[in-house]
Amino acid sequence: MPSLPEWCLRLYGVPHRAHSAHSLTVLLRSFTLTMDPASPRPTERPLSFQDLILTLHQFWSKQGCAILQPYDQEIGAGTLSPHTTLRALGSTPWKAAYVQPCRRPSDGRYGENPNRLQHYYQYQVLLKPTPEESQKLLLDSYRAIGIDPDRHDIRFVEDDWENPTIGAWGLGWEVWCDGMEVTQFTYFQQVGGIPVVLPSTELTYGLERLAMYVQGVENVYDLDYNGTGLTYGDVFLRAEQDYSRHNFELADTELLFRHFADAEKESVALAEAGVAQPAYDQCLKASHLFNLLDARGVISVSERAAYIGRVRTLAKLCCETWLAGEDK
Repeated sequence: MPSLPEWCLRLYGVPHRAHSAHSLTVLLRSFTLTMDPASPRPTERPLSFQDLILTLHQFWSKQGCAILQPYDQEIGAGTLSPHTTLRALGSTPWKAAYVQPCRRPSDGRYGENPNRLQHYYQYQVLLKPTPEESQKLLLDSYRAIGIDPDRHDIRFVEDDWENPTIGAWGLGWEVWCDGMEVTQFTYFQQVGGIPVVLPSTELTYGLERLAMYVQGVENVYDLDYNGTGLTYGDVFLRAEQDYSRHNFELADTELLFRHFADAEKESVALAEAGVAQPAYDQCLKASHLFNLLDARGVISVSERAAYIGRVRTLAKLCCETWLAGEDK
């Protein structure tokens, strides 16, 4: 299909750039955004979970992103990886993409809920500085995995993002495909309580949800994992059941409280010694330990706010240490 002329895009109110931060709510239904003839085309059959990841790796590698490995800490979101949190700060350009296993202990349902997990995967992209056509890049990535924006209702729904635990926020949108949220699109404004000086775009794909949409599956455990008959449930159901028991019933709360205090103390000491990433590792440990305590139901509402404040203080200290090292 040929590109629509610019006057037609203006007529329908479609932004030519993705930088109209306060006004972007886009409905793409019966018309096309400007398309590069070399843009990826839809695949003929739904991608397996494994091939979905490989396809996104290939797509973002072609955009100049470093394809990184998952960070080896228990963290609650891809944003919390130092590949995003620390690298979004300062003036050094950075383009990276990676899969991040995420743990949210309170979201476990013993493997009985078809779409809610305590352990899941996000695909994370950080583009710093923000490219001129970041919105178009996202839509092209959808084409690569078999979602043609010309045939689906793609909406950018304003939803500014915030993570109070690490003192981060940004102007953002949930990206919906036919009524289902599949991606979070964010322009970072602040991380660790520190303003972002070089505009950065973060894209976070929910891999399980995206795969369920692509494959037309209603239960996450029925997802085709790698095209051989292996399912997502074959790989992860037992772990989901066991970790739900651990998170809600078995984790030793006295031990968790002690480990939190130890991680907090070590994070401060390491930051004061000028080593940002080891200090941030301990901050991540403290954050996960807090989440476990929360899942065990041993933290009151007032204590919860205090614990979040303690983790946020650590994150700010780690971010300041990172910037101090960048300036050397």
